Amino acid sequence: MVTREDLEKREYDILSERACKAAESRGRARAEAKCDYRTDFQRDRDRIIHSKALRRLMHKTQVFLAPEGDHYRTRLTHTLEVAQIARTIARGLALNEDLTEAIALGHDLGHTPFGHNGEKVLDRIHPGGFKHNEQSLRVVDLLESSHGNRGMNLTDEVRDGILNHTGDGVPYTLEGQVVRFSDRIAYINHDIDDAIRAGVISGDDLPRECIDVLGDSHSERIDSLVSDLIRMSDGQDTIRQSDEAARYMNKLRDFMFENVYLNPDVKKAEELAKVDDIIVSLYNYFLKRPIKLPREQRDMEMEFDTHVLVKDYVAGMTDRYAINLYYSIFKIDRRKKHAGDGKDNDNVKNP
Repeated sequence: MVTREDLEKREYDILSERACKAAESRGRARAEAKCDYRTDFQRDRDRIIHSKALRRLMHKTQVFLAPEGDHYRTRLTHTLEVAQIARTIARGLALNEDLTEAIALGHDLGHTPFGHNGEKVLDRIHPGGFKHNEQSLRVVDLLESSHGNRGMNLTDEVRDGILNHTGDGVPYTLEGQVVRFSDRIAYINHDIDDAIRAGVISGDDLPRECIDVLGDSHSERIDSLVSDLIRMSDGQDTIRQSDEAARYMNKLRDFMFENVYLNPDVKKAEELAKVDDIIVSLYNYFLKRPIKLPREQRDMEMEFDTHVLVKDYVAGMTDRYAINLYYSIFKIDRRKKHAGDGKDNDNVKNP
């Protein structure tokens, strides 16, 4: 039998001195009895895996809006790829894989429907703006509740990694820093793969100097970037890339913004207008009718402004739930092509 204490001791035996040890965690906001067979970071990972928020990522856009095909990435498959890359790096550096995986699995739980396009709309219309990393932390701290308890009550190390996987902050654990890099490595490369599959670009379009350095295939580029990160970070107090790897990865990112992320053939004006209309209309509808919010949102109305409760509800929607709810509320014939103007329709019949 292997107990939690055995696992905690094993971490001291096999992990780097720079690795975050479960036994030295800063702990949880609410004290809990320890598990007999899992470390605290393993429990955090399991809580995220079993969460509704993680399951919803299956139906949230990564890049392509409503793609026709079974093999395009979703926000969930992106999350799994980040977790795989991050664990490989953590293993190569003898860091805590359980902590790394927990952060990776939780980093995008707060993402909106319709990917970054949905995020931009909420950021524009919600007072104070919207950032998916901050919303991810709100999900694990408050919105994902079970067994009568509010939030997942995760360890501080996992919460910090989730919050700081993007933005100006830097995770205080090396494991969190690994996820921050892994997120970029994953999305740049799998978005290239999806864009080639969609016929938006071809492999020959990729910058030649990037291919010469990082590799000609999806797996070669990921292996190059992962290997570089491990070599450069070994024995260091921060996770870092070589100047060469960073330069060519950023060139690939710039190429993707110019040719894919901001390409009007990928995200057509009418599709972006519809995304805008759906999110703005739903946001305004529930802002004016908070009684129609789900019970879990209304139960917090004494603690949070209605804008915040509506933001939580809309951000948590999947693409298809948002679309279906929009058509249901506003009684629009889905057979008719629609590109809205983003205005709330107060003349519609309430559902």
